[in-house]
Amino acid sequence: MISPFTIHISDERLSAIRSKVAAYDWAQLTDAGGWSAGVGVNDLKRLVAHWLDTYDWRNVEQRLNRLPNFKTDIEGEGIHFLHAKGNGSRPPILLLHGWPGSYLEFERVIDPLVADGHDVVVPSLPGFAFSQPITGVIGPRRAAELMHVLMTRLFADRRYIVQGGDWGAAIASWMAYSQPAALLGFHLNMVSVLANDVVPTTPEEKDMAKRRAAILDWETGYNHEQETRPQTLGVALADSPVGTAGWILEKFGKWSDLGMTADGNPDIYGKFSEDELLTNIMLYLAPSSVVTSTWIYHGKRLEGSQTFPERTRIQVPTGVAAFPDPVFLPLPRSFAENTYNIVHWSEMPKGGHFAALEQPELMLADLRAFIAKIEGVRL
Repeated sequence: MISPFTIHISDERLSAIRSKVAAYDWAQLTDAGGWSAGVGVNDLKRLVAHWLDTYDWRNVEQRLNRLPNFKTDIEGEGIHFLHAKGNGSRPPILLLHGWPGSYLEFERVIDPLVADGHDVVVPSLPGFAFSQPITGVIGPRRAAELMHVLMTRLFADRRYIVQGGDWGAAIASWMAYSQPAALLGFHLNMVSVLANDVVPTTPEEKDMAKRRAAILDWETGYNHEQETRPQTLGVALADSPVGTAGWILEKFGKWSDLGMTADGNPDIYGKFSEDELLTNIMLYLAPSSVVTSTWIYHGKRLEGSQTFPERTRIQVPTGVAAFPDPVFLPLPRSFAENTYNIVHWSEMPKGGHFAALEQPELMLADLRAFIAKIEGVRL
């Protein structure tokens, strides 16, 4: 059963969040200097001041409720999604976000794709935002099964297209692995799952592997914590809205393609507004999904779904938009082609980890080009 869904966070929940934000004791937070050891304290203070003085969740809620929100139960898991309906002349499209993003990353590409004739489906991943309740830890391979059920529930046996970055890319890749006949093609802005016997061989691949490893050594402590001990981390995140804001703001500051301020820190407010950042943070806090959203990392560890089995070759036509993500550096095409049937590859001029949010026009143009290519192949 699929039902229309209206977002409404209780006054009590909003009051509890605000009280904790207002009570945060900044005297306990010593500053190691800018963004050198994590989130920039001054940038976090600016965000929190806006939160207390200006931000209005009720106005945001009204805007979000003008989107076509729905919920359904899939094998005991509550799944929230947007479904914007096209005229049916083009294949349905499933758009998948990651952590610490949300379904709103795709807000500016939905209407243009609908105008092209596509039905567009944008879920909150299991345990994220309003995709509650869930029965327990869900990894990307299990999430891929749930997303396929959602698409078949909506479109029966029609073949569809998937786009994803971050966890969305991993889920899309597992959908192509487990349900290849259901997909016309899939488009990634992050190649994250490879066959486990693939190793760098060319000088370019070896150089990229070395540079990626050096960056990820500094930038993926969060991943190990969420993968192995999400429950302990959750104790802190569930109790501290400012702590959650800092945990998420750091990723937007470090993973996005940003300019630098005069003092050498990421110019986060040159790209994102305070309202934009706070709404994304509130989609974790308001529906109490900040803890369950980390479970997908633990699920990856339990499933062993960080790689495909040896000698895996994904035959579904694959498109890649290689945005210059400053942390998860894009792989060389030759390396990705060891696992994927890549029919479309674009070296994007700008845009980071949150590609559809940072550069919606570039993402839309590349996705359209990929779709035209695979529709031509299939016709």
